[in-house]
Amino acid sequence: MDAIILQILNGLDKGSAYALIALGLTLIFGTLGVVNFAHGALFMIGAFCAVTLNKLLTLSHVVIDETKTDFLGNPLKVQVPYVNDIFGEAAGAAIIDWSVPLAIFFAVPVMIAIGVIMERGLIKHFYKRPHADQILVTFGLAIVLQEIIKYFYGANPIPTPAPDAFKGSFDFGAAIGFDANTIIYPYWRLVYFGFASLIIGAVFAFLQFTTFGMVVRAGMADRETVGLLGINIDKRFTIMFGLAAAVAGLAGVMYTPINSPNYHMGMDFLVLSFVVVVVGGMGSLPGAVLAGFLLGILESFASMREIIDIIPGINQVIIYLVAVIILLTRPRGLMGRKGVMED
Repeated sequence: MDAIILQILNGLDKGSAYALIALGLTLIFGTLGVVNFAHGALFMIGAFCAVTLNKLLTLSHVVIDETKTDFLGNPLKVQVPYVNDIFGEAAGAAIIDWSVPLAIFFAVPVMIAIGVIMERGLIKHFYKRPHADQILVTFGLAIVLQEIIKYFYGANPIPTPAPDAFKGSFDFGAAIGFDANTIIYPYWRLVYFGFASLIIGAVFAFLQFTTFGMVVRAGMADRETVGLLGINIDKRFTIMFGLAAAVAGLAGVMYTPINSPNYHMGMDFLVLSFVVVVVGGMGSLPGAVLAGFLLGILESFASMREIIDIIPGINQVIIYLVAVIILLTRPRGLMGRKGVMED
């Protein structure tokens, strides 16, 4: 039982990332009808927003510390971050320690701006083009963004630690009545699941209970009628593209302590997340979230040593096998709407 609970926790961790990226993909497809293969790159850029803020906060200058000496007895030169000069040593150290959560406030405007520029500058020219053209142009854009990140940040992963308060592991087993140390799980992965749940809930609440969201949902169902009512639906859809980019960026920001950011992480998650969207049903927001968590849990169980010993490599292909089975038995996906991606 403890092994099963641990795999479920691992699955929820992976599924959180899949669900957040798939949610943004589905928002873009549902509003604009665009298959955006550059969405994984937005996840990557969000991760590098956290890296950038960490680097900015740790910019430092040399100060001679008279209280410390080197092996020759000379006063020691130490690096002092500029943030310490501004806020004081204790506050500066705390700000640097919490750079990943603080990167949320840095990433949101950056990602919204990137999303709006991407939609207005490129994507809008492909609204009425075939989906194959959309896939090609957005995939090319993803490669360009990937190479830009590689040029400025290098090819190696960049460790970006979680705050000290969330380092270490939580005795999950003891909390639910098992023996101590039977189910140990990292604090930050639990934080990531909670954060993902909060963002997903906020997106659904925004679409369900705000006037802006209701207009967007109406536009997704019947764009022409909403336009005839005098509502500038194109402007609202552009804003939704920016919000979808922000969701992907936030997923990337908070994932940095789990997986050190690298230039190809966007592609790694994009393919899997697109499969998640297809399994959940193109254009279905609940389907994207449901499929994200289900496939994350399934992949986690397929990674168990007992399963791999029986079917080697099954953990690498299980998601694709499930996608094939779903598409053969239910071509619209688990919760897909009729007519989506159909001739």
